[in-house]
Amino acid sequence: MIKLEYDGQLSIIGALVVVAAMAASAALILLLKPLLQRYALARPNARSSHREPTPQGGGIAVCAATIAVVAAAAAVLPRPQPGLVVELAPLFGAVALLAVVGALDDVRAIPVAPRLVLQIVAVSAVIATLPEELRVVPMLPVAIERILLVIGGTWFVNLVNFMDGIDWITVAEIVPVTAGLALIGALGGLPATGILVALALLGAMLGFAPFNRPVARLFLGDVGSLPIGLMTGWLLVLIAGRGHLAAALLLPLYYLADATLTLLRRLIHGEPVWQAHRTHFYQRATDRGFTVRQIVGRVLAVNIGLVVLAVVSVAAPSPAVSTAALAIGGLLVAWLLAEFSRGCRRHAGVRGLDHDES
Repeated sequence: MIKLEYDGQLSIIGALVVVAAMAASAALILLLKPLLQRYALARPNARSSHREPTPQGGGIAVCAATIAVVAAAAAVLPRPQPGLVVELAPLFGAVALLAVVGALDDVRAIPVAPRLVLQIVAVSAVIATLPEELRVVPMLPVAIERILLVIGGTWFVNLVNFMDGIDWITVAEIVPVTAGLALIGALGGLPATGILVALALLGAMLGFAPFNRPVARLFLGDVGSLPIGLMTGWLLVLIAGRGHLAAALLLPLYYLADATLTLLRRLIHGEPVWQAHRTHFYQRATDRGFTVRQIVGRVLAVNIGLVVLAVVSVAAPSPAVSTAALAIGGLLVAWLLAEFSRGCRRHAGVRGLDHDES
């Protein structure tokens, strides 16, 4: 992996990366929105939460801004790094593939089997380019570990898509996660290439956020949630490969818990897991009296707590600290899921306005 020397200029560039990605994402959305309104309207159906046809596809701008700003940053670094773009080419190629798959699925549903195969191809391409020395679970044979990473990566890509079901929830997830990844990178837990991607994705999501605030005028769509899941998953693998597995689990712990427990519950009940539904904890919370702002506010607060725990586990690495951080993070997420399950007593019977981005 390319190594970049840190200095004051790079700190300034990091801030500029966030601002540039935010501006690029917002500008692209404004340019694309008329086309999305015409060709990519998400119309309400029996499983939807939104009540009015709403354009989807804002993820095109998020992904394009992330890639463009990383490439531009590579050209203007104190010591230009053309090799950085080459190094990231497999990742961004896989991002483009998933964006195309997502765009097609947004416009006209793709059957489950080919969609899954293409997702596995994209994730496999990224995992295959990981450095040979990167190990997440060193006691496992390399081949077995890589296979497990492909399976886990494919699940992570899908769970980000599954969880992208109400306004602002993916913003409340990805913004703190990418900020946490950048902080961990500053502590040496992420290579500079990863820090640039994390900062660019952070900025691009911030640029998208005003358009998605409740009640949303624009959705990410599968064209955004799938590749965002891939980039975030790749970053998490990188920090896990540097010996920070606890941090890699803590940062996305709410999404992991909600999506995985929902999948297991549906499997136990014999429900077809490949069909769209409204049974995630956060979705059921809207039926139990929570407004969208109450839900995403709680998700954001818990995610900030998880970021703090992840950063502490990297700053003070030890089995005891990692175990304690995971335990506290698990309790935070368990509290949130229990809160969503109980419902909001003060607003019982009042369903929050939200939008379903499925």
